[in-house]
Amino acid sequence: MKRLFSALALAVVAALALTGCGNAADTTASGSNNSSSSSSKADFNDADVKFTQSMIPHHEQAVVMAKMAATHAQSAQVKDLAAKIEAAQRPEIDTMSGWLKAWGQEQPSRGGMGMSGMDHGSDGMAGMMSDDDMRSLDSAKGTSFDQMFLTMMIAHHEGAIEMAKTQQADGKNADAVALAKKIEADQTAELAQMKDMLKS
Repeated sequence: MKRLFSALALAVVAALALTGCGNAADTTASGSNNSSSSSSKADFNDADVKFTQSMIPHHEQAVVMAKMAATHAQSAQVKDLAAKIEAAQRPEIDTMSGWLKAWGQEQPSRGGMGMSGMDHGSDGMAGMMSDDDMRSLDSAKGTSFDQMFLTMMIAHHEGAIEMAKTQQADGKNADAVALAKKIEADQTAELAQMKDMLKS
């Protein structure tokens, strides 16, 4: 009887050990599938936080400007470019917001339609349009809007590129640095396109 009890006990212990191994394997497997997420939660510094907290409202203002183009612009090229900018920057906003949450950092304050609280002089972010700039853009139509949109978005992109370069130099988080590189590459290409469009 004692031998039977001992055998059963050993069987239970063995089963528990195998279950534990299985869970460990599952955890490892799921962790490998979320490498980007875990990387985002890894080491970060003040530069990463500043970049993310600044680039979110910067992108949000660009999205507001891009949405105006759908109803205000005359040029099909301007409308297409604006749609491309919105499609690229909306997911990046969500990504950066997720990082701040994972890092336990505050989300940046957001000003309604993206036109309030964004005065370049008050927040120090390069390339940001003032409230008056945004109202002027919203009141423009046709070719006047096209010219104003391109001029403002060029300045806006130049500011974002400056911020992205600073992040690449000072940032620590691998995902944030990678996004900064992407922003610099994408917006440098769009910058050249807009300058050509402005000349034509």
